[in-house]
Amino acid sequence: MNNKEKLFSRKSPPAQSARMVETIIGCKWSVTVYHLLLNDINRPGEMVSNVEGLTTKVLNACLKKNVEFGILERIAYNEVPPRVEYKVTNFGNKFIKIIDQLEALQTEINLTE
Repeated sequence: MNNKEKLFSRKSPPAQSARMVETIIGCKWSVTVYHLLLNDINRPGEMVSNVEGLTTKVLNACLKKNVEFGILERIAYNEVPPRVEYKVTNFGNKFIKIIDQLEALQTEINLTE
């Protein structure tokens, strides 16, 4: 075996899109959050109370990552008590369609096995 130069190095950072997909899919709650938002459950407290096993700490980390990548938008209202809601951005809608296609592909694979 010769010592050809490798195409990829473990030390090189992934492209922005690859990092985004790894980060979002790596958070097992992201897809659940998308389904909640599609069902008009857009406040963090509502999300936690509607999903068994989801904690506020984990949800906040998941929401923060999604906001950083531009998938979700955080809307803070200047009210007492403070109110925060999340909504899917235009980019987020496109991203979620891709995730839906991946889920459909997985279902198709499972049916053919």
